[in-house]
Amino acid sequence: MSLIGQTVIVAGAGIAGLAAARALALRGAHVTVLEQADAVREVGAGLQVSPNGAAVLRALDLQAGLDAASMRAEAVQLVDGPTGEPVARLDLGRLRPDQGYHFLHRADLIDLLLKAATAAGVKLRLLARVASVDLSGPRPAVLLDSGERLDCGLLVGADGLHSRVRLALNGPEEPFFTRQVAWRAVIPAEAGAAPVAEVHMGPGRHLVSYPLRGGTLRNLVAVEERDRWAEESWTLRDDPIDLRLAFQGFSPRVRGWLDRVEDPWLWGLFRHEVAGTWVSPAGVAILGDAAHPTLPFLAQGASMGLEDAWVLADCLGRAAAIPSGLAAYQARRKPRATRIVAAANANARAYHLAGLPRLIGHAGLRLLSRLSPGTMISRFDWLYGHDVTR
Repeated sequence: MSLIGQTVIVAGAGIAGLAAARALALRGAHVTVLEQADAVREVGAGLQVSPNGAAVLRALDLQAGLDAASMRAEAVQLVDGPTGEPVARLDLGRLRPDQGYHFLHRADLIDLLLKAATAAGVKLRLLARVASVDLSGPRPAVLLDSGERLDCGLLVGADGLHSRVRLALNGPEEPFFTRQVAWRAVIPAEAGAAPVAEVHMGPGRHLVSYPLRGGTLRNLVAVEERDRWAEESWTLRDDPIDLRLAFQGFSPRVRGWLDRVEDPWLWGLFRHEVAGTWVSPAGVAILGDAAHPTLPFLAQGASMGLEDAWVLADCLGRAAAIPSGLAAYQARRKPRATRIVAAANANARAYHLAGLPRLIGHAGLRLLSRLSPGTMISRFDWLYGHDVTR
């Protein structure tokens, strides 16, 4: 079907929402993005765009912008947290040259996507908070906090963990607290920081770090298992002393980084089910965290949202009508998203081993990394080698 002239509302100006807005606008749709804040902004944090996500940015004609904003990653290094000794190395250079793996600041990716969406004709409305969604009529409608009603031909819910659009499609849910919390911070990087993601693993906790912005900054994400609940929010602050105490048994390298953290963000990690229903034949779809919130243990949040955005636009462009296009989108995306979420859950357990299982697991990784280094990265072919644009 032709998307030319189709009226589309995208709820949420995050990575998935802005990518979907550009992909739909490039196919001729009239797209408006609703953002509840007074500006499109992202708090300071890094993210990883793996080859499967980079493929979408390339297809959206944003390869040059991605290269300019990011660092091309060389490897993922698994490290024993307490001793600082290497355990295994995944050589990202073994990926195809066109399958770049990138580290970049979240704000830089948002800026790239926002400019690209605007250049494609997308309109942005700020201070437009979605209160509810009305699916009772032949066309979907969004009701804003202001009382305004917005009708559209297609509603795309990219409104994150607490999505109003998901709620309209699936009803309320009860996420499960994983008994894990995460801190994140950005600090100045040491001179000559290598473009490597380091995963420092310890009993009941781990820390991931990699450089950003040409090696001038270092991103930190630290996770600890604990019984004390923390809110599922990206806007909570914590005392850096709590972070340092949680990792006081780690190597001097990690402790040195944490000594430089002044004002960390804290959020609780909750496990959500992948949404049962992603679409409505009336013209509604959800994507990104609204459809499949994932734990941050496979670094796939951004890339999954980018994949969703491309597939949604592609399925609608190929279909005879909106309902069949939306059905095709859910059929293509739900199984893959479910597999990725499950793999991220498994990584959480692997990073936090203790006692004998930890010794056996690390010994096995060391042996595999030494004897068959290519096997390590080939285990992720299903993830990184998947290109939704082809």
